[in-house]
Amino acid sequence: LTYAENFLHMTHATPTKAYKVNPIHARAIDKFLILHADHEQNASTSTVRIAGSSQANPFACIAAGIASLWGPAHGGANEAVIKMLNEIGSVENIPKFIDDVKNKRSGIRLMGFGHRVYKNYDPRAQYMRILCNQIFEQLEYDDPQLQVAIALERAALHDEYFKKRNLYPNVDFYSGIVLRAVGIPLEMYTVMFALGRS
Repeated sequence: LTYAENFLHMTHATPTKAYKVNPIHARAIDKFLILHADHEQNASTSTVRIAGSSQANPFACIAAGIASLWGPAHGGANEAVIKMLNEIGSVENIPKFIDDVKNKRSGIRLMGFGHRVYKNYDPRAQYMRILCNQIFEQLEYDDPQLQVAIALERAALHDEYFKKRNLYPNVDFYSGIVLRAVGIPLEMYTVMFALGRS
């Protein structure tokens, strides 16, 4: 088994029921892990290095990095995107949501957009969107949130407010939808991010 196949087998197989890894799921997990591999000096990487500078146990250093990764402004962002899409509900609600974001109403934020490193479109986001569409097509999977995400991306990319602020989709915008399509529960999203960085 490949790394992704073995991971899926370990997470979904039970002693009482045979589990056959879906190759589409395995390919999605493999690409997800590659796209989330560590890059630049981000919050979780810095946390591991700072903890390590005190000569702490390597396991403690990694645990500190994962704790940093869990935040919604870092590794928990794809989970925050799913929650945001749930709150939007349907394509018809996008104009109001965009207006609420622009007017900073009730702390409403556009999750999955913008990145500290990428001041233009995150190149990983382009691949994640393509992967998302391929997975949905190959699995013949229908998720209403994908339509909301596509419409939200289109609306934000054509709005001067977001253009002026260089807010473009990042890798997290579509990754949560991909994970859900292959059966990964929401609570495991940060774990998946950590796997790609380990």
